[in-house]
Amino acid sequence: MTHFGKFIIFKWVSSNFVGSNKALLSSMMSLFNIAESPRFFRTKRVVQTEHGQSINPVSRTAAQTALLEYLYVTRNIQFTDADSMSKNSPHFLEKLLAKVDIDADIGQSITRFLCFHPINEFEPFFESLGLKPHDYNPLLPRDLMFLCDDGLLLQNYHVLCNYGIARSKIGKIYKEATEVFGYDYGVLALKLKAYEELGLSQSFMIKLVVCSPYLLIGEVNADFIKVLEILRKQGVEISRIEEHLSEKSSYDWSKLLSLLILFGHAGYNGEQLGGLISQHLGIFFEDSVDRIYLLIGFLLKFGSTMNQICSMFLQFPQMKFEEFFSNLRNCFLFLNEIRMEAREIQNIFCSDPLMLGSCRLKKPNTLRLALHAADKRMCKVIQENPQVLKKWVMGSKVERLPNLRLKSRKLKTKFLLDLGIVDDSNEIGKAVKVFRGSGEKFQERFDCIVEAGFSRKDVCGMIKASPQILNQTKDVLEKKIDFLVNNVGYPVSYLVTFPSYLNFTTQRVELRLAMYNWLKDQGKSVSMLSLRSLISLSDKRFIDEYVNSHPRGPQIWQDLKKEIYDE
Repeated sequence: MTHFGKFIIFKWVSSNFVGSNKALLSSMMSLFNIAESPRFFRTKRVVQTEHGQSINPVSRTAAQTALLEYLYVTRNIQFTDADSMSKNSPHFLEKLLAKVDIDADIGQSITRFLCFHPINEFEPFFESLGLKPHDYNPLLPRDLMFLCDDGLLLQNYHVLCNYGIARSKIGKIYKEATEVFGYDYGVLALKLKAYEELGLSQSFMIKLVVCSPYLLIGEVNADFIKVLEILRKQGVEISRIEEHLSEKSSYDWSKLLSLLILFGHAGYNGEQLGGLISQHLGIFFEDSVDRIYLLIGFLLKFGSTMNQICSMFLQFPQMKFEEFFSNLRNCFLFLNEIRMEAREIQNIFCSDPLMLGSCRLKKPNTLRLALHAADKRMCKVIQENPQVLKKWVMGSKVERLPNLRLKSRKLKTKFLLDLGIVDDSNEIGKAVKVFRGSGEKFQERFDCIVEAGFSRKDVCGMIKASPQILNQTKDVLEKKIDFLVNNVGYPVSYLVTFPSYLNFTTQRVELRLAMYNWLKDQGKSVSMLSLRSLISLSDKRFIDEYVNSHPRGPQIWQDLKKEIYDE
């Protein structure tokens, strides 16, 4: 017997048996298992409604029963439909409770209210289909209040229910493909049968209709058929597709078809495409086709080729694409937040996107504290070895980075002792302070000077005489040596006697020589100067003694200075 039937009998018994008949009433309650129903045993638990009313579960159940009685008995709606509407429309029920006296008998109050205030039956109906008020309000018919006035809606609704689709899922179908519920009698059943004739089972169709309601509009969807043909050609069974379909998602089969065609034209042969689909079928059915397009565009913008992208998908890890895409996005945001150069970010993303998509990185602030490192240091560590990001993922224990100053000091000390530049270990502290930069770079700069045509002994002597020359990069040293030989015309061996030349800029040397030569060309009697004297003089002394010795000297000096320094 249905709960509603038990309720009707119980009401009749309770109104006709009093006093000594309480025992009979109790036995009947036991017979119908009414003791388990909160309708008849009040509790102290109270629920606060959206309208600020305190409604306990017993009152709520009474309200549902009164609504069921109204829909089934008064409005003559099918019992299964009325039962679903009364039990699965909480928002409508709260709105109804707000209009009656909740301190009186809830059931009688609602029954009395409904006798004089007919409701818009489409509201509880749509809510029972799984739609929220903000979803169904725009869908309410303007000129109808009673369900019986829309026979086609109910008829198509029952077709879907009888087919096996859960009532709570039908709302999604109504929202995305409303015209389906306006089909004439028998049309919807024929459309479902047309898809079954493609070899699709009823269980597959139930999932398909919920996640792609638009397939029921018009003829059998051509894009869907083509996708099935491609998947079947690659050996994918319908049962595997059904496993990956999610009723919570919405699929655009035309986009999925375009993606499969894109992969086919972009570099995959038939075997590779089959392998991708077979091994990673899930990524095509995670409601992620749009994100796959975004990822492809993202990697192309960073300089990846389509062949590289295809290769990445062939090696795709066993994880949800949504998670992979989220990790990749967060990696980009992380690298951007620590101020890594755009070119370096591009190189990392092009070289190993699979690794980046597999890493769920900790937050930048967390890593700054754990590594005890600033952004610049983290950028350098990542550029030297991007795989280090695997050690910085959520849930891992991050080790503090080694102290760079201590490491650099050790390298500097070893370099100075190995070359004999410092003989007394007591002088190492002073010597180390003279050399700026990382210890790793000193050997590179030393070798650069040796390769210019000097012996190691000569270079050691030059460094002892002018230690600052090792504070310059390899490129700067090479440029200054080349300028001395090819522009000034001095042999490279000149540096042995005057290593401090390397401490001056090429612009300073060029400017002093140009001014000195101009003065000589003007017939000005100037003393002969060595290169050492010419460039070692302070600017003030050089200007006073040489530039100002000619009336046009200051103007020529400014012109030469502008010409040389603006190059």
